[in-house]
Amino acid sequence: MTTDTGDEATQYAAGFIKKHRPDMTFFRETYRQLHSMPELSGQEEETARIVAEYLQSLGSFEIFTKIGGHGIAAVLTNGEGPTLLLRADMDGLPLLEKTDLPYASTRTQIDRSGIEKPVMHACGHDTHVASMMAVAKLLLRTRSHWEGTLICLFQPAEEHLNGARAMVDDELFDKIPHPDIVLAQHVDNARCGTIHLRSGPTMTASVSLQIPIFGRGGHDSAPQDCIDPIIIGSSVVVQLQTIVSRQIDSRQLAVVTCGSIHTGDAPNMIPDFLDLKINIRALTDGVISRILVSIKRIVEAACKAGGCDREPLIETISSTPATTNDETTVQTLEKSFKSYFGSSLEHMDVATASEDVSILATTVGARFGHMKGKLDEIPYNHSPLFAPTIESLDVAVDAMSLAALTLFTPASKIA
Repeated sequence: MTTDTGDEATQYAAGFIKKHRPDMTFFRETYRQLHSMPELSGQEEETARIVAEYLQSLGSFEIFTKIGGHGIAAVLTNGEGPTLLLRADMDGLPLLEKTDLPYASTRTQIDRSGIEKPVMHACGHDTHVASMMAVAKLLLRTRSHWEGTLICLFQPAEEHLNGARAMVDDELFDKIPHPDIVLAQHVDNARCGTIHLRSGPTMTASVSLQIPIFGRGGHDSAPQDCIDPIIIGSSVVVQLQTIVSRQIDSRQLAVVTCGSIHTGDAPNMIPDFLDLKINIRALTDGVISRILVSIKRIVEAACKAGGCDREPLIETISSTPATTNDETTVQTLEKSFKSYFGSSLEHMDVATASEDVSILATTVGARFGHMKGKLDEIPYNHSPLFAPTIESLDVAVDAMSLAALTLFTPASKIA
């Protein structure tokens, strides 16, 4: 359970896990329930209720609810060791599920723009929640063998990359102790049962922009009397693709995506307004800043060339820093995980996906993937076909529990 005791400590912790792992039947059923009832970012009321009621049934935890929306933090104070925060995110995605699972979601919800959308757990947050519930029970059962403070945090709105910030802004750390280490996990399309760890830069920073372009609408038979925002917006989308290829050092990781372009209602009308939504990702603040400058230049130049009467607006609608994992902590976990999981522990490549867990702390994040099938045929996160195997829960519980038991202080060393 510490770096200086090696395999002996790992086997010690492994014995606790095997002895005290709760019956997974309940948590598998909870997973199926959560999968069938996903909730959009900021609307996780039912999920939070299920989590809070379960944590209350355990006793011993001090529970804080409705933090930054529907966020929950459960604190178990157990001696003088380190404070560990274990994070699980709760929200689903506006996506129509096509998995044909017997517990597939058929739910719809009204999103923040007032539009009814299908909702799906297409990023594994149902796995994260159900497995964290089991971890809380396992670590409570083993509390006589470790010392420290355990925080199980259930976060809303990760998909919007503003849930962690909302919890912090809602005085999260006035309610709970500040953690020494933050641990998080993800399900992705890796081989079933594999565990991925990485130190250093691990997941990209992300910035999402909304850019309205103001034209002049009119009849399509008289384009000379209009300013067509579709032509201007199309030019912007094409020019954006030159940023990474021509303006960013090829040795730097960078992504620029136009994920949404909305305008117009009829084929014989030129609209007066076009709305672009753009996302950028990179590992360093310097690259992010350079991309933002380029986007501003491209948008303003296109609008000027198109004769727009009004300047475009460039609004940041979400942002999150890169996830950078603490090298010392990851090395400690690698030793423990290698002994426990053997060849199932694999090195993780840098992910171009983004996370807001680093807002809670920048110490460490662990990413674990568990899915079955041919790797080139497995649907990736955010696919309507994304369906982690139920066995993911067992591996997720073992991995997070082992991480905590590795990093907490063994009770035998406190005496």
